[in-house]
Amino acid sequence: MEPHPYSCTIPAEPLHRYRVGGYHPVYLGDFLKDGRYRIIHKLGFGGYSTVWLAKDEELQRYVAVKIAVAEVGLESRELQVLRVLSANISTHSGSQHVVQLLDDFQHAGPNGTHTCLVFEVLGPNIPTVIDARFADGRLPGKIARRVCKHALLGLDFLHQHQVGHGDLHTGNIAFTLPSLDPMPEEEVLKQLPTPEIGDVTRLDGKALGPGVPKYLVWPGSFRISKTTLENPIKIIDFGESFTRDTRPKTLHTPLAVRAPEVIFEDDIDFRVDLWSMGCMIFELVTGQPPFDSLMTTKEILVSEMIQFVGELPERWQRKWALMEKEESTDPDGLTLQLWLEEVYFDDEKTADFTREDIRELGALLRKLLRFQPTARSTTTQVLKDDWFQSPQPD
Repeated sequence: MEPHPYSCTIPAEPLHRYRVGGYHPVYLGDFLKDGRYRIIHKLGFGGYSTVWLAKDEELQRYVAVKIAVAEVGLESRELQVLRVLSANISTHSGSQHVVQLLDDFQHAGPNGTHTCLVFEVLGPNIPTVIDARFADGRLPGKIARRVCKHALLGLDFLHQHQVGHGDLHTGNIAFTLPSLDPMPEEEVLKQLPTPEIGDVTRLDGKALGPGVPKYLVWPGSFRISKTTLENPIKIIDFGESFTRDTRPKTLHTPLAVRAPEVIFEDDIDFRVDLWSMGCMIFELVTGQPPFDSLMTTKEILVSEMIQFVGELPERWQRKWALMEKEESTDPDGLTLQLWLEEVYFDDEKTADFTREDIRELGALLRKLLRFQPTARSTTTQVLKDDWFQSPQPD
């Protein structure tokens, strides 16, 4: 593959994806949907979309607009799932912990036709909050337990409608914000860093292609205050989500929280989220996932799973034998409970929970981190667990 001919001073989304089938070039001040949505800042980007803060000129409210790459198509699984959820908003308290789709439309541009999803505006995700506010790399115990409970309630709402999220990790959990709608635009923009803009140029000095933007914008994150941490959370990013009728062959969940049935290319259903939830609860409390996340491989990950969870189901044994490295490390006798206690009661970190709390948490995690999807506790069962009924840590 030849190197792409473009350069930008801002390391935002990859410039080579600005091509037919790729990203839509967006500028501050642009209008979408016949002038209804006006772009005022950038909130994020990923491999398949960019996300923008916009003013809904029709309803006079602030929204987040996610613009998918054109190759995603007009009826993505994400849009199908979000429509199912929007049609089933109910008295279930978990619906308050799932991001709300407000509108969707198609936008034609030089790189194709793009599906645009309009959401409520949310605050920073968990990793952003931890990096900005907590030097020891984890949330205070009281906040961690509340976030776990809210995430479980949201997941319970999804699973009651046979929806799998498919990409559950701390990066897809965001704090809510108080309504921005009454605020003048200049006051809203004060809560974000000034947009950082970098010009795009061709390395050979020639004119840019028709689908390449003149500049990129670095995304901003809303300022974090003490009240931010008191707000509820919502599950976001349904790009990997699916219904009972649209189950995928595989998922691209981060490897460290990926369910074993995905690794072994077995049948997938919504219970992949239960494994990921177990990993996420461990990380929310301790500050790190239960399994290696840096430079890990499937072989290393499965070895750790076996050490903490037990013997693999017989149907996966043959694939594991083919995967396993010749220089396999011998288990060192460390159990999930011992590892949980070792990581949590680190001398350099604040321990808000008691040893009894952590023993109860270990028992909870063992109900989620099970190889057989049907053996994992449901979200409803986990929400009734003793750990959520214990007194809040100081």
